[in-house]
Amino acid sequence: MKKLYILTLAAAMLITTSCDDFLATDTPSKQSNTNVFNTEAMAEAALMGVYATMSDTYVYGQKISVNWQNISDTENCNLYLTNYKEVNSDYGQNHYYGNSGNSTTRWNNIFRFAELASAAVEGMREGELLKTNPTVGKPLLGEALTLRALAYFELVRIYGDIPYKKTTSNSDLSNVYIGKIDRDTVYADLVKNLQEAIEYLPWLGSGKASTAERISKGFAKGLLARVALFAGGWSLRDGNQFPDMQLEKHPTIPEMNGYYVGRVKNYKEYYEIAAKQCAEILGDPENPHQLDPDFENIWKTVNHLDQNPYNENLYEVGLGVGNTGDVGTLMGWEVQQGSMYGQQGMGSSYVTSTIYYFYSFGKTDKRRDVTLTFGRWRKENYEDLSLNATNVHYAKWRMYWTSETYRALHLAAAGRVATGINWIVMRYSDIYLMFAEAMNELYGPDHQNTTAGMTARQALEKVRERAFGSGSSEIAKYDSDFFNAIVNERAWEFGGEGVRKMDLIRWGLLDSKIEAMKESLCLMLDNQHPVTIFDKTYQPSDFPTVLYYKMRTDDKLYVDYSSPNYYQELGTAPAGYEKIDWFPKTYAKPETGSGTTYRDELAKILVMATGINASYDYGALLGKLKNGGEIGDMLKQYPIGNGTCNYRHPYAIYDTDIYQSKGFLVNSYGY
Repeated sequence: MKKLYILTLAAAMLITTSCDDFLATDTPSKQSNTNVFNTEAMAEAALMGVYATMSDTYVYGQKISVNWQNISDTENCNLYLTNYKEVNSDYGQNHYYGNSGNSTTRWNNIFRFAELASAAVEGMREGELLKTNPTVGKPLLGEALTLRALAYFELVRIYGDIPYKKTTSNSDLSNVYIGKIDRDTVYADLVKNLQEAIEYLPWLGSGKASTAERISKGFAKGLLARVALFAGGWSLRDGNQFPDMQLEKHPTIPEMNGYYVGRVKNYKEYYEIAAKQCAEILGDPENPHQLDPDFENIWKTVNHLDQNPYNENLYEVGLGVGNTGDVGTLMGWEVQQGSMYGQQGMGSSYVTSTIYYFYSFGKTDKRRDVTLTFGRWRKENYEDLSLNATNVHYAKWRMYWTSETYRALHLAAAGRVATGINWIVMRYSDIYLMFAEAMNELYGPDHQNTTAGMTARQALEKVRERAFGSGSSEIAKYDSDFFNAIVNERAWEFGGEGVRKMDLIRWGLLDSKIEAMKESLCLMLDNQHPVTIFDKTYQPSDFPTVLYYKMRTDDKLYVDYSSPNYYQELGTAPAGYEKIDWFPKTYAKPETGSGTTYRDELAKILVMATGINASYDYGALLGKLKNGGEIGDMLKQYPIGNGTCNYRHPYAIYDTDIYQSKGFLVNSYGY
């Protein structure tokens, strides 16, 4: 991982020259196309330059991997009433209050990634290597095509309709100043790019694809399936800039001011593509990918900078320990400052979750305690449990799993140190679940796909088998509506991995799922009514007021996570157990004193993510809550709703980029 990072950083200089256009990208010289792509060594070094851009803070080094995956019904950021509309950081955008003056959500470096990938594609097509040695040249071209598709895919998912060029920027800038192209045109072109790339690429473990840090056939096929599902999915559209689009409009999300939620009418053709690609992976005897039988081992190996022995990870962005990557520092198991690990802490609250998500898991689902934790490493050098119902830490990234190199750097550091933990872009379980989703949409859950050798139901249950263990009766217990079962399973499988928000967007469920989470979370803390969480219903008595836990027998500094009973009031402490107050008690209105947690925390929940829709009415919910009147009075201090349109998920274009576009670009959605 470190080796690839150093190589790509050094190689980045080979295909770039400076160009000051409104996208602020670096573009290749014509000389580079002539010279760089004539030999294997130079062509590969140039390709490494494309890989290098992915580790940038504003690409996968931090923004896409960490900051920008908020907010969904499973991902959250530490909630405050003071910053939910903040316009100069990621917090406002996390709550869907985007702003064109917010430089922290600017697209420049992702466009640079796209432009460099386009340069590599163009250079390889024009260079001699592809002609003189196609055995070497074609796989490199396949990598470049896939990287280009990935870059533009991220741009479209994040910003919606974008300026899109099939070629690199001309030296005279004649093709630089362009307007937005509708996303359907972009998606269609990316599908073609990936279909071509697949023909050239080797499987992981063959050729130059020796590790998951290099693009391989499996990832290109998986990415094509993912792109196809988004191309056939729902998203917010600008009917003012693109008035002639013949799209299907969402039946339940109201159109406002020319903005509506739509999808292409031939969306099932894209689902066919997704089903085909996943089936071909699952059914190919040369496919080297497997599910790691131990869900926890996926995270142990990637934290330790090791290759997964089962090739579960189809592609990882290679990051450099001590150089790039905030995966683990800005989210993960909390380490307090001043402990034996160093003066710096770890596992900040840029991405956390809630007790709602915790209680959505089945009691025996092995993924629950790998994904989420109430544990923290104290400065006194032991672990305990703590509770913040709206700030439950992800546990897939843990200090004690990290590499020895990182821990040594962290111990001596006065500031934050890049972990070098690779960002996993796609795992093999996603192939099973995308297959299940596409097949169900096309043919139902029990139609046999002869290429894959399985049905949608069997694919879903393959993922659940790992979660619950072979032979468990829980494998076949899921929502009777198979689409809902897929929606739930993807939440449990991919928490904190940057998948959920984007899934909800394409399903047309972003607002409804977040609002369902908020209502259930309020009812949980109010503890007066039954509460529905995914496919489960809890009574108030199902939640204890005090939680008891013990320390591990083999290492008494760490919590034994098999010891807490999260679902039953025990009454008295078992011998040798520690205890903490649980949410029915900590969020109750105190009988004496002036504590306002019962009011403030629910107000924070209700303002969460309220930039999505034009307006909100919480009157009915407040009427259910024991202290709803007080909460409602407090809520009046905090304006909610964007006032313009519903389902506003795309980011704003930065105002400097608008200004420098010479009139070709304008913002949409009220930005």
